[in-house]
Amino acid sequence: MKENFVIQNHSAGVPKAWCALPELPEFLVGLDEALSGLKMKLLKDGVSRLVLSAPGGCGKTTLATKFCQDKQVKDKFKEKIFFITISKRPNLDLVVQELRQSSMGSKVPTFESEVIAVRWLQEFLKETGENPLLLVLDDVWPGSESLLQKFDELKMANYKILVTSRYEFPGFGSPHILKPLNYVDAMALFHDSASLGDKSSHVPKDLPRKIVECCKGFPLAITVVGRSLCEKPTEFWLKRVRALSKGASVLDSSTDLLICLQSSLHALDEEDTILKDCFLDLGSFPEGKRIPASALIDIWAELYELNEDFLSISNLQELATRSLVDLIVTRKERMEVDGYYSEHFVAQHDLLRQLAIYETKLDPNKRRLIIDKWGDNLPKCLTKQRHQPIKTRLLSISSDGVFSTTLSNIQLSEVEVLVLNFSTDIYALPEFVAKMENLKVLIVTNHGSLPAKLSNFQLLDSLPNLKRIRLERISIPSIAKKPVNVKSLKKISLFMCRIGQVFSNSSFQISYAFPNLEELNIDYCSDLVELPVDLCDLMELRKLSITHCHNLSALPDEIGKLINLEVLRLKSCTDLKTFPASIKDLEKLTFLTYLIVSALRSCLTTLVK
Repeated sequence: MKENFVIQNHSAGVPKAWCALPELPEFLVGLDEALSGLKMKLLKDGVSRLVLSAPGGCGKTTLATKFCQDKQVKDKFKEKIFFITISKRPNLDLVVQELRQSSMGSKVPTFESEVIAVRWLQEFLKETGENPLLLVLDDVWPGSESLLQKFDELKMANYKILVTSRYEFPGFGSPHILKPLNYVDAMALFHDSASLGDKSSHVPKDLPRKIVECCKGFPLAITVVGRSLCEKPTEFWLKRVRALSKGASVLDSSTDLLICLQSSLHALDEEDTILKDCFLDLGSFPEGKRIPASALIDIWAELYELNEDFLSISNLQELATRSLVDLIVTRKERMEVDGYYSEHFVAQHDLLRQLAIYETKLDPNKRRLIIDKWGDNLPKCLTKQRHQPIKTRLLSISSDGVFSTTLSNIQLSEVEVLVLNFSTDIYALPEFVAKMENLKVLIVTNHGSLPAKLSNFQLLDSLPNLKRIRLERISIPSIAKKPVNVKSLKKISLFMCRIGQVFSNSSFQISYAFPNLEELNIDYCSDLVELPVDLCDLMELRKLSITHCHNLSALPDEIGKLINLEVLRLKSCTDLKTFPASIKDLEKLTFLTYLIVSALRSCLTTLVK
């Protein structure tokens, strides 16, 4: 081990990943009256449900969060406040699974069926008994009536539901309407967002007034526009006023809010084109789902040569500063010097995602292609160019697992990043993947409640430039039956995957499948008991990260053979009690993170000595 070897201890900590309240903005204005009215209605005896309704970007989620953090509400419901985002495609299994995770912790199995999920929900509410419970269902879309009805049917005494939505759901009773900010409050929010103080005296006073009037009282627009104008010269303000005053949005929805958001996004063109590209890439992920920062790190490293992970995180922080995204850290520990970002996620308002997708469609070079279709239909941009190469660098497909048979005839050889999103139990990599000779990054995410069985993994053999793979909620038993040999692969990340069966199968050789692997990340894979023995033959491996794999009981005895290993991260692997003696042979190891376990600590101390 190197002389400057660093050891870092971490306790397990409590994640805020499930049913956690969103963080409130640092500056809030204009919600006191709305909060009082909301409390008066929902806390009233005999009222069990209420819809908080307003247009997008008006502050519904912020008001619901403020309601949950109100002292009177917290005193009443105590620890029984659950906050769940629903979005466009409601899934009862996933909603109940989030409740289960929040109430029981991270080591819980997934539901095998919706019937079992409902049964657990019934038992959970019965156990709650006389204790008041508040359930917030945020960002609920039309078509979710059956989901709302299911929760309403199971209501118990002291059980209340708050729904936030752009829609009023008449069958759910009289809604509570949130109005846009009045002029005084809107101006106060804009002054804070744009940091207007003594140093901004150069800005003519009529410009903030004109901009605030164009924002129509929408907090999201006011904040985004204000942040984009902070410390800008007067000429920049004049240009923005001119853009906002045109009075007609080019967006399909033709709303005043989207005019404001679009003007702020266009400002990025003049300041940082890569930052704008990063924002547009966020549209590749489904609405209402948290985006793993680690997935974005992989994408941006290959598309924009952001080869250090912190550069991508810096871009996310800049987007967050401009209120274009929310950057969430689910386990807030002191910053690790080895750059661990698996607990970092990005959340984005659906209107901002809509803007990213629209701007993507306007790109004449078609650098991104986002297919958000379910079924066997293809967008016209593909069918029209079936016999011509598609110049797209990033292709994102959200589907139900059914791919059009004609898609295999389309030339996709220029694609460098492929993002696949789905919610099915069984999923096969589409056949057209085999023709993506320039593919560098593959992101496969299952948004269902159970790990999906992934097949056709052998298609990756034909990809000479594939460098990074990230799988989430995936099971890959087929990889043992049909071995792959991806010599170009440098990094693989497995998040909440079912890998124990494959890793313990003697017919699977990771050193043959990925002989030049440099980084292996395994997070929340609960069935992992042991690592492949031949993992120690990965001579190029520099980073090995295993976190929250509670059943991992031992490391390979010959781990000392990993002569190039620099970072070994072992967090919350509670059954891991000892290190192999050969760990002292890791001459290049400079950083080790491990869970505080007395036996493990004493073992390591002895080995280091």
